[in-house]
This record gives sequence, structure tokens and C-alpha cells, in this order.
Amino acid sequence: MSDSPDPAPASAPKTADLCDAHAGTAHFQIAEPGFADYGGRRDFSGPISTVRAPEDNSLVRKALEEPGRGRVLVVDGGGSRRCALVGDQLAALAQKNGWAGVVVNGCIRDAEEVGRTAVGVKALGTHPLKSGKRNEGQRDVEVRFAGVNFIPGHHLYADADGIVTSAQPLR
Repeated sequence: MSDSPDPAPASAPKTADLCDAHAGTAHFQIAEPGFADYGGRRDFSGPISTVRAPEDNSLVRKALEEPGRGRVLVVDGGGSRRCALVGDQLAALAQKNGWAGVVVNGCIRDAEEVGRTAVGVKALGTHPLKSGKRNEGQRDVEVRFAGVNFIPGHHLYADADGIVTSAQPLR
């Protein structure tokens, strides 16, 4: 029996190819650049789940404790660079529970350990300080950053070239 109940697909469609085929169409969005790759997977995709986490990763942990079923957790930390919202323990939890990836509009920590997980992790940067634990934030609400509306249930595709989203699954 596997530690990952719902493994992520072997590879995601290339974002450049998706842009060639879908840029300019309704419900296809391209994120502004600025996210670095930290996870052990550089390409990942899946349905979006969201957390709005203002320097508090309590809801991030709760989300990643659930079966991921190949989803991507999009964490809106407001772009804060004052603390980390994901670290090695949460990346390992994401891997164990079958999440395809995590996109953080903020920072992560434990970058070397996060890089050894079989999960995609993109973030604005790293910071050694952990976040607060106040159980603040919102779950599965539309969040907006990098010029994109991240909508729960829509699909996210990420690789070394960037992040794109679509209302429908793309191939």
C-alpha cells in the first residue's frame, strides 16, 4: 500500500504549449512571473483548492491533512515576506496525502528538505521564521494575486516556465 493515496499524474502539460493553444480564450489565465520552484517536482497540475492565510498557516496545515486527490493548494499569504507559510513538515504532509503541489503567495522555509519531496512547491521566496498559529484565514474562497483569480475547482498547471489556470481541464 502506498503512502500517497492519490498520486499526482506522471507529468503535466507544458505551460508554454497550453499558452500556445489557449491564450486569449475565456477562463484561461497566465500568472505574472516571480515564483521560484522549491519542491521536488517542477511540473505539476490539478484542481485548485485555496487558503487565504495572513501570516498564519493553521488553515494550510488543516487543508494538507486532507486527502489531496491530486489537487493543488493555492495559498494566498498576501505576498508577505515576513514569515514562512510552508516548510518541510507541511511539504511532507502534502506528499503523504496525495497533493500534486502547493503555490504560495508568500514564503516557505526548510527549502532543501522541501526540495526532496515529490510535491511541486512554488513560492515568492524563503524565510526562516515560521508563521503564527491563530486559526485565521479562509478556506476555498476565490483569491487573487499575480494577475490571476484562483478559483476553487478550476485547474492549475505549473512548470519551470510559470503558472496558468483554466476553468476546464486541458491536455
